[in-house]
Amino acid sequence: MALKDIVSLRLYTRVARLGSFSAAARESGLAQSQVSRMIAELEANLGARLLSRTTRAVVPTEAGLEFLARIEPILAAVDDAENSVRETGELRGILRVGMPATMGLRVVIPRLSTFTERHPALHLELLLEDQWQDMVKEAVDIGIRVGKLPDLAGTARQIGMMRRVLVASPDYLKMNGTPECPGDIENHRVVGGPAGAQVTSWQFERAGETSSVSPSPQISINNTAGALAAAAGGLGIVSTTSWACASEIESGSLVQVLPEWKMAELPVHAYFPMGRTTRMAARIFVDFLTEILASGPNAATFQDN
Repeated sequence: MALKDIVSLRLYTRVARLGSFSAAARESGLAQSQVSRMIAELEANLGARLLSRTTRAVVPTEAGLEFLARIEPILAAVDDAENSVRETGELRGILRVGMPATMGLRVVIPRLSTFTERHPALHLELLLEDQWQDMVKEAVDIGIRVGKLPDLAGTARQIGMMRRVLVASPDYLKMNGTPECPGDIENHRVVGGPAGAQVTSWQFERAGETSSVSPSPQISINNTAGALAAAAGGLGIVSTTSWACASEIESGSLVQVLPEWKMAELPVHAYFPMGRTTRMAARIFVDFLTEILASGPNAATFQDN
């Protein structure tokens, strides 16, 4: 495979992912006409149309999607091979990481400059979503998830445990009273969110005493930021992770409920999808995440396994 072929293949994956010739051109430092010509030559060589071009969007055809799914792991393997022999230790290529939105915004991104300065030639793409992506379809190299993993065909590495807390707004508690024990929650409004939806019941422990509550949310939100906003707006009590609500606790818009009771912790995993080798860049990035989470100020407990 000639160097020109690799460049064309990389350009195709970027156009397909970005949905734009101009965006891929800016990213690669080439003229848009060059990118368009190289993609056209690639399609001619393959004898297949890979991209559907309209005035409003550029999207892969059915053949383009199949080609994208097959070629991205190959290009990732090329990146890994180059990284393994590069004496400087500098990582190159593209690394796609999926993680919960609030975790990315409040924990990872504010501490990411250390990693990007160490590896300036590595292009990071962060997909911030509280729900699971189709990681193979989206070519995600690493999925960071909080909570019990479903049965998956890939491999996962547990990088820690996340502490859970109950929070509510001061105004809500003033109007409805403050729970004094877990059983009191049954008399309160509850907001269901991603962290709270991980289990069907909330488990509590204090000095050897255990208690379990099965909440019935009046409102459920599939986004952590939304659930916290609902709690801050006085809609009820929400179960979340300690790092997710740190800024609201600091500002006073939310306060912890039943702080003397410890809730069951949630595991944090780095998940590597089926069919994707554990790339060097992925391993190094997961090590970096483990370090910053372990030293974070958000009252969470982490351990490297």
